[in-house]
Amino acid sequence: MVAADVLVKEHRLIERVIPILTKEVFRLHKGGEMSAEWIVTVVGFFRMYTDRCHHGKEEDILFRALASKPLSDEHRRTMDRLTEEHVLARKLVGRLMLDEDRCVKGDKAGLRAMEQDLHELADLYPKHIALEEKHFFVPCMDYFSSMEQGELLRAFTGFDAKIVHEQYTTVIEDLEAAQKAKARRGRARK
Repeated sequence: MVAADVLVKEHRLIERVIPILTKEVFRLHKGGEMSAEWIVTVVGFFRMYTDRCHHGKEEDILFRALASKPLSDEHRRTMDRLTEEHVLARKLVGRLMLDEDRCVKGDKAGLRAMEQDLHELADLYPKHIALEEKHFFVPCMDYFSSMEQGELLRAFTGFDAKIVHEQYTTVIEDLEAAQKAKARRGRARK
């Protein structure tokens, strides 16, 4: 197994959300209502799994390691393009969070914006994944020795373990903050 195999495996999970987004865009376009729970789940998936976990491994480990290698001009341009697409995906997910807030407040334009942002995400990822898998990951593994590839795999494993702890630390911090806020409201009523 090489580091690229880990990233490709993660792509398979990301690809499973694309038809879900596409169906939701179609449903919204036909006048359907937005479920706040659904959008929170989708935003959470893209923020935590796709961006923090997957893009994090790509940018913080693979791309950083490749930056010290004598990449071909084509591979360097592709890496820059992939990074730009990660930034675009982050912007779209950030906009979805704002769209959801607008929808909750009854803003119909927020629903149309959400439909557009979901459509853009559903359009972006298949092309992004194809570029990574067909033109970048496999040839870029040739820049690394087998020992370096093993180091990449260990770094990916350590990165994932760190994310689990970050995620659940955040969950506990959010629960603690909610409990404190509830206690303050209770004291304010007295």
